[in-house]
Amino acid sequence: MSIQFREELANLSPYKPGRPIDDVKREYGLQDVIKLASNENPFGCSPKAIEAIKNSLNNLGLYPDGNCTLLKEALSKKLNISVNNIILSSGLDEMMDLLAKTFFNKGDEAIMADITFPRYIATTMMMGAKPVIVPLVNWTYDLNGILNAITEKTKLIWLCNPNNPTGTMFTEKELIDFLDKVPENIVVVYDEAYREFVTRDDYTKDSLPLLKKYANLIILRTFSKIYGLAALRVGYTMASEEIITNINKVRGPFNVNTLAQVAAIAALEDEDFLRKAYEANVEGKEYLYKEFDKLNLEYAPSETNHIFVNVQKDGSEVFVELQKRGVIIRPQFGQWIRVSIGTMEENRVFIEKLKEVLGK
Repeated sequence: MSIQFREELANLSPYKPGRPIDDVKREYGLQDVIKLASNENPFGCSPKAIEAIKNSLNNLGLYPDGNCTLLKEALSKKLNISVNNIILSSGLDEMMDLLAKTFFNKGDEAIMADITFPRYIATTMMMGAKPVIVPLVNWTYDLNGILNAITEKTKLIWLCNPNNPTGTMFTEKELIDFLDKVPENIVVVYDEAYREFVTRDDYTKDSLPLLKKYANLIILRTFSKIYGLAALRVGYTMASEEIITNINKVRGPFNVNTLAQVAAIAALEDEDFLRKAYEANVEGKEYLYKEFDKLNLEYAPSETNHIFVNVQKDGSEVFVELQKRGVIIRPQFGQWIRVSIGTMEENRVFIEKLKEVLGK
């Protein structure tokens, strides 16, 4: 008799991250490879974070603070929110799993977009809940379509703003109008992983006051993107004390390691690093827009550190051909790819190699 696995796993596939640089070097015998596949900060992280890590290396034999006390206090002070409304996780991927374990019963429904962060659908299905998919409109969330998809079985709604992989966003007014119409018993998970890159004035610059009005709202943020701490895996979530208490019931006791905690605290203090990363991202985005315009390539307007672009050839083929030339991007579907915004040198190399692949 063979081993039996949970039936919910039958239709799931392992997550495929962006290819590591060393893998591509080995496969194609390359010395230089740039990675523009995983929306990482091309400038690394704050020097203050590196120094904090070095100063904590003699503590590796000890378990981390399971409560993340000092990091919570630092976030509380910076964001003007109670420590009781904050919970830390090993990246937002872990938090999405924790939310699924906290809220979903088998047969519940969760609403999400058709082109968005893939972990939403995987973690929903993992717990036996049913994904309800609402297509994007003009590569942007259709909030009215989501409202129309609500049923008696709806338990949770996943929102990503700005959205990954399309880079598009919906406005503060649209968000508030939406929250006003969502029944109070339905949880709204609002993922702001890319919030620090937004340039538009009509974005929700500070979503935290909304927690006081909407008890069903959960806000996700991360240190992986503009803070450049992707390797350490640390994200933070804000919600009502009741929600935080129940998430803690399924959270592992030492889920955020010591180095991640001290690095995040230091990174919070380095506003200069964030400003430089933001400005470089804006410069890189405008450069790529201009180059795509010259090549007559369609792209979605991005408020993130990546661009969703139609390369007019099979995206998987372009993905492989760019790798052969030392550039890693992320194929999406059909002719669409997602390219992260790198340093200006990396952006120029990408455009040069893309022209070769496209024969332009």
